Amino acid sequence: MTTQQTISLLVGLAAMVLLARLLGALARRLGQPAVIGEVLAGIALGPTLFHGAISDALLPTDIRPLLGALAAVGVAVFMFIVGLEWDAALIRGSGAIAPSVSLSSILLPFGLGAALALYLMEDHGTGNKTAFMLFMGIAMSITAFPVLARILTDRGMARTPLGVVALACASIDDVLAWFLLAAVVAVSGSAGPDEWRILLAVPYLLAMLFLLRPALRRIADRRGSLGLTPTTFACILAGLLLSAATTEWLGLHYIFGAFLFGVVLPRNGTEQLRRDVHDRLGQMSGTLLLPVFFLVAGLKVDLSGLDAGGLGDLGLILLVAVGGKFIGAFAAARLNRMPVRQSAALATLMNTRGLTELIVLNVGLQLGFLNQELYSLMVVMAVVTTAMAGPLLTWLLGRPTDADRTDAEPLTPVEDAGGTHSTEPAKGHAI
Repeated sequence: MTTQQTISLLVGLAAMVLLARLLGALARRLGQPAVIGEVLAGIALGPTLFHGAISDALLPTDIRPLLGALAAVGVAVFMFIVGLEWDAALIRGSGAIAPSVSLSSILLPFGLGAALALYLMEDHGTGNKTAFMLFMGIAMSITAFPVLARILTDRGMARTPLGVVALACASIDDVLAWFLLAAVVAVSGSAGPDEWRILLAVPYLLAMLFLLRPALRRIADRRGSLGLTPTTFACILAGLLLSAATTEWLGLHYIFGAFLFGVVLPRNGTEQLRRDVHDRLGQMSGTLLLPVFFLVAGLKVDLSGLDAGGLGDLGLILLVAVGGKFIGAFAAARLNRMPVRQSAALATLMNTRGLTELIVLNVGLQLGFLNQELYSLMVVMAVVTTAMAGPLLTWLLGRPTDADRTDAEPLTPVEDAGGTHSTEPAKGHAI
């Protein structure tokens, strides 16, 4: 790197961090998740405004590959945290309603999304029709567990029956969505000439679950409830990066390896360790790495040439995304005899897509499932569906009061740019 490139990189990073924090705080003041403001910060620096003059001046093209590398690390860390937070106990504690609502809220938008792909294929198709249809179905089916959890925490609903069911549904959605996306990546031939490597994905998954996880469990049992030491933290960080690198080598995507490593870390008896890991990585990721991801994602969003046809496509995308999720979740909730307003609130929560959707969309753009125009429209859909959750919940359930937040069992939120947090009860620790 030249001196000028170094200066441009550091100044650009500083501007992005501050802008993301500023717009994130503004979004929170308006009753929205911080991720809304942070996504808009990335879009504001992209080509949508002033034909990219801001980004060209602040971030010259010769340093953008470096930003892409930082963004990749940020996404890997975020996916590890999502895996770290994933808890099967949420599903077991919600009874039969969570699996039924989750499956319904995935299958209906998936089918509608695949059908919409047939219409969009003429203008936005990218060659592999089957992969395009499957990917559009997945993109319509996403629910962002971290953002949903952040909304519930802010409203004091995380320990209510509705909140528990919503978290369980989103938890199932997350896992199913990642498995479906991995399957689409595998069958699309994105691995290139070494497609045979994808056959090793199943042995790798089994080794992680049935060899590495028990080994980590035994190590944790021997060490007892010791906190996070520098050596332990370095090993965990190296483990998530190596797992991410392995799935990338297998022909999947690095996000799956990072997520899986978070899932296999032991739960019982390691609460303090996991909380410490979450705190350290969450702060670093949310303050620096994820804002870089929002910037990189925003640089790919170009709405400056949006015409009547594009607006029509956007309307159809929003109709399928919102309608498919809402109807699927609402119908299943009502079949489980949940009250009407509670069912509608649950369906509204299942429509939050947030950063999880952006990660999926970037995978689609990177692997050629989406062109830039459709990617831009889908990012708008992710922002709209996430932003509408708060106002709709207020309309359905009323405004949260201070008493609601006080009565709810406190959590240990570690808020970052993606809204990630821990769903464990607080123990003398608050942010």
